[in-house]
Amino acid sequence: MPNQHSTPIFHRLSLAIVLLVIGSVTSLVAYAEEDASKLNVLFLVSDDLRPDLGCYGNKIVQSPNIDRLAKRGMVFNRAYCQQAVCSPSRSSVMTGLRPDTTKVWDLSTHFRKAVPDVVTLPQLFKQNGYTSRGLGKIYHGSLIDPESWTTSAKSKETASNPIDTATTLVAQRPTLTRSKRGPAFRITDDPANGGGEGELADEAIEALQELSSENAPFFLAVGFHKPHLPFNVPKAYWDKYDGELIPMATNRFLPTDAPDYALVDRNEMWNYRDVPEVDHLPNDYARKLKHGYYAAITYMDAQLGRVMDEVDRLGLTENTIVVLWGDHGWKLGEHDRWCKHSNYENDTRAPLIVCAPGMKQAGRSSDALVEFIDIYPTIADLAGLQSPNHIEGTSLRPLMDDPNRQWKNAAWSQYPRTVKGQRLMGYSLRTDRYRFTRWVNRYDHTKLDAIELYDHQNDPQENHNIANDPANAEIIATLMKIELPSGPEEPR
Repeated sequence: MPNQHSTPIFHRLSLAIVLLVIGSVTSLVAYAEEDASKLNVLFLVSDDLRPDLGCYGNKIVQSPNIDRLAKRGMVFNRAYCQQAVCSPSRSSVMTGLRPDTTKVWDLSTHFRKAVPDVVTLPQLFKQNGYTSRGLGKIYHGSLIDPESWTTSAKSKETASNPIDTATTLVAQRPTLTRSKRGPAFRITDDPANGGGEGELADEAIEALQELSSENAPFFLAVGFHKPHLPFNVPKAYWDKYDGELIPMATNRFLPTDAPDYALVDRNEMWNYRDVPEVDHLPNDYARKLKHGYYAAITYMDAQLGRVMDEVDRLGLTENTIVVLWGDHGWKLGEHDRWCKHSNYENDTRAPLIVCAPGMKQAGRSSDALVEFIDIYPTIADLAGLQSPNHIEGTSLRPLMDDPNRQWKNAAWSQYPRTVKGQRLMGYSLRTDRYRFTRWVNRYDHTKLDAIELYDHQNDPQENHNIANDPANAEIIATLMKIELPSGPEEPR
């Protein structure tokens, strides 16, 4: 028989335990509800994707899935990368910092060398209880960043089997390049959802299934490789286009009065096999290149569509932010070039589409000048997270509520050059009407080497540098007053 004096103590102790358990359960439920209210993020990037898409007004390119995404979000018509090449652009997006802050102007430097403690975009979500995972090409090449991910990022690309190559597609050409990398384009015998992009979509679908079954919200980054060279694309997507109906660039010539280093000569594509060793590509070869690029867009679009279909199937649409961006543009014969690597509109302007649950202006577009350093603070803002103090961009959320509101007066891009031993940096300012580029000493911005001015009202293709026209002296003086971003320190 229990001691009568111990009974009240036992009851009080039992009550305390019950209350503790109830309190713990309540706390866990509250935490679960708090987690459940967090928005997931699907972060999609496409390599070398210029705004040749249906939702950007291109009537030839078939991009039904990206166009479908655009109807659910906002299209930013004038979005500009910070430097038109993979690693500098991606480093800027992922850190929210300009290239002169990350010190990434090439394909070999890691941003953590200059900013070792920077909190990347996926890292911010990881620190806030998200599962952060990256698939495909998010950072450039081997420049991975383990701090960004909860689990190791994957990057896998599978070779395709050619059934028709550049060698047989184009006849009567001059000397051709030789390379172990294969041709710049080819039709493959992969099934429509096969090849490297198909496998990446398979991985993304599997990841979505795993992540949706977990209690934590997720940040999933999926980096598509296409339409980057080589344009190795399943036959199903080549067959969607009649190459003869694809319009070619109308300005296959250099801009007048521009410095000769403003555009690079033969590079990138000439690292592939069977490319004609000439400055001006033969028309038949150029047409096949553009055909391949468009087919690559449609191939990538189809795989992106499969991923978005899985988001819908899993019931994630109403609590998932979706962002699609291309890391920079690409010239398809404009100014007689087939690459990026410059400060021109075709290189620096790229697609940006942002979708968020409950958007007031879904299906709208904005002509505001925006920069890729704005992507980081925008996603954080939409997810209710506080951006780190280091961020150099601005959240686009106000534009998503009112796409016509006053916004930035200009967007900055830049590109380095070494000219006769002199290290230059071209800082390019895109205003509502003009593109103004200053080529200065990389370590002393007071040393001006050349300037470019293009009037988009009268010359939207940027074919004529009018900086030397005395009639534009006042315009140049005004634009010169806009301060350049801070440059690098002189190397010791």
